[in-house]
Amino acid sequence: MEKTNVMRILEQHHIPYQSYCYKDTGAIGGIEVAQVLKENPDQVLKTLVTISKEKKIYVFMIPVAKELDLKKAAKSVSEKSLEMLKQKELLATTGYVHGGCSPIGMRKEFPVVVDQKAEQFDTILFSAGKIGYQVEMNLYEFLAFRKATLAEVTKG
Repeated sequence: MEKTNVMRILEQHHIPYQSYCYKDTGAIGGIEVAQVLKENPDQVLKTLVTISKEKKIYVFMIPVAKELDLKKAAKSVSEKSLEMLKQKELLATTGYVHGGCSPIGMRKEFPVVVDQKAEQFDTILFSAGKIGYQVEMNLYEFLAFRKATLAEVTKG
């Protein structure tokens, strides 16, 4: 299996992780990825990038089957409002393409918020920075490493 930048960063910091490759399965959407990996869709997180009116970037990690609540998200980072970063701006802003965006290894260390639902699991799975690859690591090691916070940021 090919090593991604995310995997190299985790290894440099001696952070244990498990990697998964699903690139030959045809899985595209997050729910399909969770099914192929035989994982709970609430434990497999997608990485969403938002922007404030002042052009501050915030990263949210939420379960693949859920939707980001922009009002809750804005409140969690003390902003009045947020909107999704335009897909065409994603690569230039983060260094990642849509579908392969990871909270680890972005061009800059943007604030990261993980949806509180992740607390029901010891580990979380998320993009390894390339379409077709995921990493799984301990939730609290992730939070400490990325200086991320937990908040309720999904709809429903």
